[in-house]
Amino acid sequence: MKFIAKNTDFSKQQNAKLQDALSIVYVYQDSHCHTNHPALNKLCTNIIALGDFTGDAGQSLLLSSPHDLHSQRLLLVGLGGNISDTKQTYACTEAAFIKATQSIASHLKNTQAASACIYLNDITVDTRDQLWQAQKLTETIAHSNYRFEQMKSGKTKSHRLKKVTLISRKDIHMISEGLKVGTAVADGMRLCRDLGNLPGNVCTPSYLARTAKQLARGEKKLQCKILEEKDMKALGMGSLLSVSAGSDEPAKLIQLEYKGGKKTQPPIVLVGKGVTFDTGGISLKPGAGMDEMKFDMCGAASVLGTMQTLLSLELPINVIALVAASENMPNGSATKPGDIVTSMAGTTIEILNTDAEGRLVLCDALTYAERFNPRAVIDIATLTGACVIALGKHASGLYSNNNDLAEALLRAGTHTGDRAWQMPLWDDYQMQLKSNFADLANIGGREAGSVTAACFLSNFTKKYHWAHLDIAGTAWLSGAQKGATGRPVPLLTQYLINAVQ
Repeated sequence: MKFIAKNTDFSKQQNAKLQDALSIVYVYQDSHCHTNHPALNKLCTNIIALGDFTGDAGQSLLLSSPHDLHSQRLLLVGLGGNISDTKQTYACTEAAFIKATQSIASHLKNTQAASACIYLNDITVDTRDQLWQAQKLTETIAHSNYRFEQMKSGKTKSHRLKKVTLISRKDIHMISEGLKVGTAVADGMRLCRDLGNLPGNVCTPSYLARTAKQLARGEKKLQCKILEEKDMKALGMGSLLSVSAGSDEPAKLIQLEYKGGKKTQPPIVLVGKGVTFDTGGISLKPGAGMDEMKFDMCGAASVLGTMQTLLSLELPINVIALVAASENMPNGSATKPGDIVTSMAGTTIEILNTDAEGRLVLCDALTYAERFNPRAVIDIATLTGACVIALGKHASGLYSNNNDLAEALLRAGTHTGDRAWQMPLWDDYQMQLKSNFADLANIGGREAGSVTAACFLSNFTKKYHWAHLDIAGTAWLSGAQKGATGRPVPLLTQYLINAVQ
């Protein structure tokens, strides 16, 4: 699907050449719509007077071949009540605009129109500019129109909608920039979702490594390096390798280095958990719902998706992606509960539960990140079911040893709607990780499971500013909508954009 921006208005855009288009116009509750087209303004007033359409935020009404208008289809979308102090200036809340955007995306997913024109018409969203509006529209529409059909044998009917045009009378530069960012983020989310939705017999650690190589192929600013198990063994990564011990699939440590900034600029390091299938190992998971453990590599997928977005935007910043990729399987060589391993940092770990494997692959990757003298390190992982219980599907759990880094990530999440919520990282919880036989235990009991998992990781991040995003609740959906969400690619991208400024 192609997104473009155009500097015009409703009257000039309506002509015979757009007979197959769907025209989308925003309407406030008092029937006001931002156009200079008398027939359209009168139509909106009359429809609201009838009471079938009120202009409530997100409400929509589709009309076929409305009188005195050239469009075959006209979609009216409500923005709610005007929040401006004056009747001459109209504005809506951010929440109302998002509801309207979701309504538009839902219609475009099923429309038979070949193209759609969305008339922003200088709409004001409280606290948000037109760059944000265009970015939000692009991401939401692209997300709604996503389909995962790579593994289906039958050829499905192609989607007819090919082009979406955002139209405004001013700020066209900002809208164009918003389209650029939104399209790049949508493409990164698509890669993230594709990787997450692939089955575990296809998306293996080796598959993730090949994907990283493909991303770097032909890119001057991006270099790829793959560490094999022998390389990890030489580095002393006994913790990471303990997870892959029971699998026939070899582990991979994937390194992507994006050089967009000055050579002297310290890099931001993104570390992704890439457990491509998690049976729980010897601490075997229950069978019900185990198929969803193919999503246990969504942290890695989000890191790769963010790197693709970074390439598209060509941000002047240095970023390194590390993906710790492994399967967690229960064969005769698998790590057993009670086994003790030595991490790259030299810390010994008593593995009390082999299903707490994400922190075992991450801790060695976090130690490896020290060699880059990073500006900041952010790990992203579907780490704990406890985080799902705490925050549900709405917010990712955020832990950090640096308040400025935490605030930057929270702001990025608020800006994009890909929100996070900061959780405690207090030394009080470290007591739960004590072991009688090793430096650390890999679990801390039932209480505060997401917190103790983050506290475990914090033992390996003392030499730099670090944040941990637990995305176990936000990385995928279950039930009828089962599938990867592409989060937190929007949050990470916005954080990197802000880090340039």
